[in-house]
Amino acid sequence: MKRLALLAATLLAGPALADGHLPDLGGQTVTIATEDAYPPLQFKDPGSGEAIGWEYDAMAEIAERINISVEYEKISWDAMIPAVSEGQMDLGMTGITIREDRAEMVDFSDSYITSQMLMIVRGDEDRFDDAATFAADEDLLAAAQPGTTPFYVTVYDVLDGDEANARVKLFETFGAGVQALRTGDVDLALSDSTAAQGYVAASNGGLKIVGEPLGTEDFGFIFPKGSELVAPINAAIQSMREDGTLDALNQKWFLDYKLGG
Repeated sequence: MKRLALLAATLLAGPALADGHLPDLGGQTVTIATEDAYPPLQFKDPGSGEAIGWEYDAMAEIAERINISVEYEKISWDAMIPAVSEGQMDLGMTGITIREDRAEMVDFSDSYITSQMLMIVRGDEDRFDDAATFAADEDLLAAAQPGTTPFYVTVYDVLDGDEANARVKLFETFGAGVQALRTGDVDLALSDSTAAQGYVAASNGGLKIVGEPLGTEDFGFIFPKGSELVAPINAAIQSMREDGTLDALNQKWFLDYKLGG
């Protein structure tokens, strides 16, 4: 019965939004995979240890608007897309870039943030200030997570296109790569502007952003292929864009919130 109710709500999502009403999924439980390592989208509060961030606030708002109950499961980035693809989770969120290769394995929601790819370096870095000068110095190393947009940007847009390039050092989490940058084990970390600005703001001058943005990317939630949740959640995202909720979340987490402060 729940599946039939969800299907009916999904079919009505588009027209329902047009007349001001969102679908009601009747309290359906949705299991969400998270990483909690991508501030300010999702991370552990330094003081309380509570999982907080832009995506948690957005999902709480979505849950209220379409009447779902959410349960979170922490999972590593490299396991997230396969787990969602296989239906182990109903949804995944951790600042996931919408890309065609990933869309072969999972369905994406509409974009909820458009961000830019930025270069993060130590605060006292003076050997390079853009991608070209970094690439020209073979002694310089970059941090990246395997399978992420920053990894591919590092390899294909900054270096030589060789995925096995020894100048790219792989880390399980983005935070580990940033820590390696701060301790001098690598010289560059790439991230979307949301996370980059959060880490730089919290570094007390230990990190800075250099160079021009290396392209833009759109973030979306991921679902198993054919998921009936996509349309209702897209309807909620659209309503949040139209009534200013997304702008308010951007203000709260990208401008007002001080990571570590």
